[in-house]
Amino acid sequence: MKALEEKILQEGVVVDGDILKVDGFVNHQVDVPLMEEIGKDMAEHFKEQGITKVFTIESSGIAPALFTAKELGVPLVILKKQQTADSLKTEVWQTEVVSYTKDTSYRLTLAKNYISDEDHVLIIDDFLANGEAATGAIRLIRKAHATVAGLGVLIEKAFQPGHEKLESQGIHVYAQASIQAFEDGKVVF
Repeated sequence: MKALEEKILQEGVVVDGDILKVDGFVNHQVDVPLMEEIGKDMAEHFKEQGITKVFTIESSGIAPALFTAKELGVPLVILKKQQTADSLKTEVWQTEVVSYTKDTSYRLTLAKNYISDEDHVLIIDDFLANGEAATGAIRLIRKAHATVAGLGVLIEKAFQPGHEKLESQGIHVYAQASIQAFEDGKVVF
């Protein structure tokens, strides 16, 4: 998606050689018109998939996922990090996820009352690197015996194994911006 690539080149910051900070327009300060355009593009790409819900992981995927869900006319479900069943006062599914960027793990939580075995779920996330977050979301969806329509990501690091790993599991992956490399602190698409 050209508008996203241009924004990354203008405002993205490469940190420590292989981490791209986009907090100025994706997750700390949000460029609302860009997120709306992203949501329309995601919805257009997945419109024939019979999607019943859009899922995202808190918090960076919320803005694009919200606009995608709005365009598709379906609910948005936000998977929570580090919550226990006791704190939610409801039955949940949980799985452990390792964060590449933060080099930590967290518990991903889905309340059982927000998914059924009839749901066909589109996952929206900000980044795809090793595919750990998406794999965690997929595990939760499958625990509920629902199906995965696909994964839409704003930015993928094509030089990392996430895309290939997920597609080898039969997951359709759509990336709006595909980074081939970081060279001398710059993004190469």
